Amino acid sequence: MIRFQRIGRRNDASFRMAVLEKTAGPKAGKYVDLVGSYNPKTKQITYKADRIKDWIGKGAQVSPSLKNLLIKNGVLEGSMTPVISKKNLEKNIAKKKAEDEAAALKAAEEKAKADAAAAAAAEEAANAPQEEAAPEEAPVAEEAPAEAPVEEAAPEETKEEEPAA
Repeated sequence: MIRFQRIGRRNDASFRMAVLEKTAGPKAGKYVDLVGSYNPKTKQITYKADRIKDWIGKGAQVSPSLKNLLIKNGVLEGSMTPVISKKNLEKNIAKKKAEDEAAALKAAEEKAKADAAAAAAAEEAANAPQEEAAPEEAPVAEEAPAEAPVEEAAPEETKEEEPAA
C-alpha cells in the first residue's frame, strides 16, 4: 500500500510517501520503497511519478488522502475520494445519525399532514357532490314539466292538488 508516513516534529508535520505492507502500521518505520515527500505547511511536494505508477501497476493500493494529492498534482487520473479523519469520524457519525432521525421525523410529520389534507379533501368531496347533485336534479325536474304543453299540464296539476288537500 502507498500511504503517508508522518515524520517531523510536534506541530510541524511532514510526510513521506512510502510503500508499505498493508498490515504494517505507518508509524512502524519499515517500508519497502520511498516514492516522495510532502510538507503541508509549505505545500512542498516531491514525488517519483514513474515509481508510483510502477507500484500501482504491481497492485499497490493508494490511501485516499495520498490519492487526492496525486490527482491534484496530475500524477494520477480519476475522481477525488472524500476523506474523513479518524478524529472527526465519531462526530460525523453522531451528526449523521441525528440528521437522519430529524429527516425521518420531518418525513413522518409531512406524511401526517398529507394524510390529514387527503382526509379533509375526501370529506369535502363527499359533502360537495351531495349538495351539488340536489340542485342539479331540481332544475332538471322543474324544466321537464315546463316543457310539456301548458294546457295539458294545468288540469293534471289541479287533480294532483285536490287529493293531496
